[in-house]
Amino acid sequence: MPVLKFDDVEAEVVRPGLQRKIIHTGELMTVLIDFTDGPWDEKEPPHSHPHAQTSYVAEGEIIFYCEGEDEQHLKKGDMFYVYPHKNHTVKLLTKHVRLIDSFSPLREDFL
Repeated sequence: MPVLKFDDVEAEVVRPGLQRKIIHTGELMTVLIDFTDGPWDEKEPPHSHPHAQTSYVAEGEIIFYCEGEDEQHLKKGDMFYVYPHKNHTVKLLTKHVRLIDSFSPLREDFL
C-alpha cells in the first residue's frame, strides 16, 4: 500500500528516549526519529554509513556535527545532508527532537 498513516506505523524503540518509524520502497527509505531525552550535555558518538542521507528537523533544536565542517545550530524547518562514509552526529538542545531522515540505498541494518 503506498499510504501509511502515522498511527498505523508501529514505533520501534531503539533505546529509552529514542524511537523510530520507517517507510521504504526498494530503493529509498524515510525514517522518522523521535528523541525525548534531551537536552544533552554531550553529543552522541559520531558514526558513518555508506548511505547518502538528507534530514529535516521537524521539531526541536540540535547542534549538527559533520566531519570536515563547522558545527551547525539547527532548529525546526532546517535541513542537512550527509555524504556517504562521513562521520556525523548530533547534540540535542531541547527535550524533544524529531528528525525526518531519508536514505539511499536502504539502511538494511534498520530493517
